[in-house]
Amino acid sequence: MIKLVRVDHRLVHGQVAFSWTKFLGIDCILIASDELQKDDLKMAGLRMAKPANVKLVMKGLEDSAKALNSGVTDKYNLMILCESIEDVYHLVQKTDCIKSVNLGGTKTREDRKQISKAVHVTDEDIKMIREMDSKGITVDVQLVPDDPKSDALKLL
Repeated sequence: MIKLVRVDHRLVHGQVAFSWTKFLGIDCILIASDELQKDDLKMAGLRMAKPANVKLVMKGLEDSAKALNSGVTDKYNLMILCESIEDVYHLVQKTDCIKSVNLGGTKTREDRKQISKAVHVTDEDIKMIREMDSKGITVDVQLVPDDPKSDALKLL
């Protein structure tokens, strides 16, 4: 069962590895990223950063969508991590099982608008957020479980 779908460019770090996994009882993290598949060193680092009692699976976007659609992930309390809004948007297009998306952190750049402490979006990101919302997918901003959720659309 999907417990959380999170966009966080840092992927597995303190907030994810400890706050979210403990709060939600996560026993498996799926990182869906084509870029990560090209970086063996980063994947090795993520394996070391994960909590000891949590399985970590790293797949490209297409393979992640196939795994979600096949039901093979249903037996886990699953957290899905994506590095970007574009990546999570791709998963949403390929699956019907994602009902909400948590924006936890995106990189700051000149072409991005800051909508919360750690979330920065491009015009294209805004279009994707609006499209996900129009399909009934809730998009919120929440750094850690103790923080209140903020509707991403209201922050835009």
